[in-house]
Amino acid sequence: MGNPFSDHNNLIIEQFTKQAIPFAKKSSQHIGEVFEKIHSFVRPHENDVVLDVASGTGSLTVEFAKICKQVTGIDITPAMIEQAKHLQKINMLDNVRWDIGDISNPLPYETNSFSIVITKFSFHHLLNPLSVLIEMNRVCTIGGKIIVVDPTPAPEKAEMYNRLEQFRDPSHVKALTIAEFEDLFQEAGIPILKRGFYRMRIGLEDQLQTSFPDPANVDKIRQLLVEDTKNDTIGLESHLEGNEIYFSYPNSIFVGQKA
Repeated sequence: MGNPFSDHNNLIIEQFTKQAIPFAKKSSQHIGEVFEKIHSFVRPHENDVVLDVASGTGSLTVEFAKICKQVTGIDITPAMIEQAKHLQKINMLDNVRWDIGDISNPLPYETNSFSIVITKFSFHHLLNPLSVLIEMNRVCTIGGKIIVVDPTPAPEKAEMYNRLEQFRDPSHVKALTIAEFEDLFQEAGIPILKRGFYRMRIGLEDQLQTSFPDPANVDKIRQLLVEDTKNDTIGLESHLEGNEIYFSYPNSIFVGQKA
């Protein structure tokens, strides 16, 4: 019998190695909007030391590095880190460190090391999100901020949302609802200071070209989104513009503080 965590990590690395270059392009298109919202909640400053957990192609890491003293990005996929280093070079930043590591294990950093610990669009890939949140809290300084940004489908539509995302990306595990995130923070002993919500609009064809789903699932994805345009079955505000389907992910920002 295989190790479920090891098997899942291999799936993540396989998926995001394929996605690295198009993912970097897509991230660059949306990072301004996302960082503006994060910035309004967190207000990072020049003395902050930041950890970006599951940093991907580094778009968020680099935005923090433009403001903060020191930023570290950690991700399990070497191809994503290579794209992140390229982005750092383009931005001529020397206050960024990149680590390759599995965030489902204890983070390789000392307790109370970072004033801001953030992760974006990673929790729906995790088999045990509570353990990761607890580790994020451990490495955060007392009074520091722990931030999670992730899709939060409506409770009555979460099953259909997760079905769609698993067709699109087999490394998707489960998107949590807002209430489930609130319970997660409570269980980790992290009081939530602020909570925000925004939608990220994307075209289906663009998303398919970025995601590399199994070809056998492409028609299933289209069918689910067509149904969503008619009956709002997934809660993605799906609609037609000409012949193309556009939809928007329902994303939440949770800002906790280490007690």
